[in-house]
Amino acid sequence: MNVLEGLVNKALDRTLPTRDEALHVLTGDDDLLDVVAAAYRVRREFFGRRVKLNTIINMKSGLCPEDCGYCSQRLGSTAEIMKYSWIDPAEAAQLASKAVDAGAKRVCLVASGRGPGDRDVRRVEGTIDAIKAEHPQVEICVCLGLLKDGQAEVLRDAGAHAYSHNLNTSEERYGDICTTHTYADRVDTVERATKAGLSPCSGAIFGMGESDDDIVDLAFALRELDPDSVPINFLIPFEGTPLEGRWQLTPERCLRILVLFRFCFPDVEVRLAGGREIHLRGLQTLALHVANSIFLGDYLTSEGQPGTDDLQLIADAGFTVEGLDHATLPAARHDLVTLRRRGAGTTTPLNA
Repeated sequence: MNVLEGLVNKALDRTLPTRDEALHVLTGDDDLLDVVAAAYRVRREFFGRRVKLNTIINMKSGLCPEDCGYCSQRLGSTAEIMKYSWIDPAEAAQLASKAVDAGAKRVCLVASGRGPGDRDVRRVEGTIDAIKAEHPQVEICVCLGLLKDGQAEVLRDAGAHAYSHNLNTSEERYGDICTTHTYADRVDTVERATKAGLSPCSGAIFGMGESDDDIVDLAFALRELDPDSVPINFLIPFEGTPLEGRWQLTPERCLRILVLFRFCFPDVEVRLAGGREIHLRGLQTLALHVANSIFLGDYLTSEGQPGTDDLQLIADAGFTVEGLDHATLPAARHDLVTLRRRGAGTTTPLNA
């Protein structure tokens, strides 16, 4: 059995690859189409030919006090992005309605900053109410930075479905891209959201100079957090940021990273996110055979391809848009839990 066949079998059984197997996906000499085809077998098993559409609403843009090197909104950024304070709930609801009408199943409410104050959380509560009044079935994901005690519970009670907070890169090199908060701070926020009952969404950004080992370290660390959705971003090297001019990715590298994450997260929403148009270019269709979710239209501070082009891309590849009434994640594997019928309290020897 070759490595790819073994990876497919493990993924179908929801078993994590070994480190050597994970590195093989990134560096092996398998033909790219064979690598993508192997990942597609896993994607098809758990998600069929559905593509989930998500949209971002940037509630508050720019002037962030954090110094994340990849971000155009960072402290000290001279990128010529739009800067504005909180948009009102009515405007956010109008933007959400347009995206939902185009097929979006999840609306992601994002605001720049280290983390929300209580007043910010109340603003988001009002926005969730306004969106839900028009589209009660739509998923609301919130991304406000680092959470403090009780905030995740308030967002949950307000009707938020998920909380998004990416780890972005491996723990070992996190200090190379940010000094104003730590990798542990990010892990803590994901754990707070999960504990509160929000669906955890956490992923990564690639193209920042990370090694193959960094990519595998991050994939395995995310697996331990057990997110329901994993956004995969490819660096957009904005002028005016420390990573401007860093164009290290190729379409093949991006696809191999996506395949690795599909094998590590076989039954989890793997989302093709920022930078896909720039770095995948004509291979976006192949990426849909690995990822089962994309962002529709624009991102936080950069424009994506038109939503009509996204929908055409999906149709041309033979995929269909996932509806609001369709469960994204497959049913839980109840057969993985076996009740004890041996050892203490029985006449059957213990399993030792």
